[in-house]
Amino acid sequence: MAKLFRWTFRGALLLLLAVTLFVLHSLYFKPVSIRIFYERVFAEFALESPQIISSLGMLPPSIDWTADELDDYSLAKGEEQMAKLKADLATLRSYDRAALDDTLSYDVLEVFLQTQADGERFRFHDYPLNQLFGIQSNLPSFMASQHRVAGLAGAEAYVARLREIPRVAAQVQEGMAHREQLGIIPPTFVVEKVTAEMQAFVATEPTQNILYTALADKMAKADEAIAEADQQRLLADAEAVIRDAVYPAYQGWIDDYVALLPKTTGNHGVWALPDGEAFYQHQIRVHTTIDMTPEQVHELGLREVARIEGEMGAILQGEGLAEGTIGERVRTIAARPDQLYPDTDEGRAQILADYQVMIDTIDAGLGPYFNVRPTQPVKVERIPEFKEKTSPGAYYQPPALDGSRPGVFYANLRSVQEIPRFSMRTLAYHEGIPGHHFQLAIQQQIQGVPTFRKLLPFTAYSEGWALYSEKLASEIGFQPTPLDDLGRLQAEMFRAVRLVVDSGLHHKRWTREQAIDYMVEKTGMPQTDVVAEIERYLVMPGQALAYKVGMNTIVELRDEAKRELGEGFDLAAFHDVVLTNGSLPMTLLQQQVRAWIAAEKAKAGGVEAAVAG
Repeated sequence: MAKLFRWTFRGALLLLLAVTLFVLHSLYFKPVSIRIFYERVFAEFALESPQIISSLGMLPPSIDWTADELDDYSLAKGEEQMAKLKADLATLRSYDRAALDDTLSYDVLEVFLQTQADGERFRFHDYPLNQLFGIQSNLPSFMASQHRVAGLAGAEAYVARLREIPRVAAQVQEGMAHREQLGIIPPTFVVEKVTAEMQAFVATEPTQNILYTALADKMAKADEAIAEADQQRLLADAEAVIRDAVYPAYQGWIDDYVALLPKTTGNHGVWALPDGEAFYQHQIRVHTTIDMTPEQVHELGLREVARIEGEMGAILQGEGLAEGTIGERVRTIAARPDQLYPDTDEGRAQILADYQVMIDTIDAGLGPYFNVRPTQPVKVERIPEFKEKTSPGAYYQPPALDGSRPGVFYANLRSVQEIPRFSMRTLAYHEGIPGHHFQLAIQQQIQGVPTFRKLLPFTAYSEGWALYSEKLASEIGFQPTPLDDLGRLQAEMFRAVRLVVDSGLHHKRWTREQAIDYMVEKTGMPQTDVVAEIERYLVMPGQALAYKVGMNTIVELRDEAKRELGEGFDLAAFHDVVLTNGSLPMTLLQQQVRAWIAAEKAKAGGVEAAVAG
């Protein structure tokens, strides 16, 4: 018996040693299996970002050791991440692609890593503090909407994260100083608007700040009850940290931007930055995942604007509006009393409720058109008031991976005049169902693929699908009136105009005002909305191109499938191909759809041969 025990013990030690060596080898060297490499790449990326871990709900609160930390924004960390990215690309290419069962995962990761590596020279061609997605507004939004407080430990971690903000602020300042040395200075309006936003932020009483009120709300609703004494203690701590640490950190940013303002040179596109033309060409590739020149983008936009103008004109004439620009006539309808909600709290609450009804109604009617559906619902909420003035009209936040948070469609309620009823269905379908929610939630549900395939974003795919969803909703009867369809066409015109103004600003050297005037004329959007959009393009060059380029690609692929398959074309099956592979570059989506078409034709040919036989 003793001998058996010794051999069993030695065997266990050998097994433990073998497992340990295998794990260490997989962590520090090229893993034997590419699937292990895929997971290592994802794990190392995600685990370096405490904020991503919280956003995705990757770890249960009881074992989330990163919940009291914020990300590392230092220049040294950026250098380390770029070196790792290039090393990962080299390791990926050391595997024999031809021997793999899953070449799509290889191709997706290769495209993503190569595109990022190609952009190394443009790492600092951005503005960390900006009016749209700047760190100064994203940090409070992250704390309010994504830091989870399941019990006392989560609340303690929340306050600990508040104490991290001065460190983040110092690292961001380091990066801003480096950008200034390189000649990367934001447009004037960015510095002016963000300075005003931050000044308003620090002028708020700490107990009225979103960082404080969000904590109070989270503790009151925690899954595990938090004692009243602990709640009061943590709220007192939060108040002190906001006043004594967070506000001084923001004041440092304010001081930097006040000093930077005289150095700005106007509201120019990225052509005004060092190496700006090459940067814009790179951004086109990043966001469209298709090779297009800025001139091709501009010409495509002009053609699409002309086509959509004709379709909108026909509806407007049916409404008795035959004179004036498209924009003027659309604004006439948008200002009609029957199109506006009361400018009250009750009116805004009704907007949110109506959006929810629209989403729930189309969700119930999509059975014949989709075989695969998300398991998580969509909830409609208001964009936090402190950031709505500089935020877009709406955006979507995907569900947490652990199911603790549904998908959320955030609507901007800064002005009811910006939300005419005829435009609401289209926005609900784009941000919610079957738009971003279907695409992103289904991507999270995909089985049998590396984790990165469930999360990796490609803008042309995600935004192209959302814009395609607007068209699909109309085709299957969920834009029931001509005015509803006018709302869809206005949204498509909006995306076509983006091709013109984005390339205009960054390639043809249009002024901010020139771009604003063009968008107002062609879309009929409110001036405030248009200004926010044009200023968005100035800080996110190329991103706005992805919508129309992506949509056009999906529609062209659907048309191709219809031509090739004839009566054998199945719309739900087409949607399966587009959605169940996750987010793809457009070039790889084209390959997947064409492979499906070939397989369907071969299947049909086999059936015909069997029948004939």
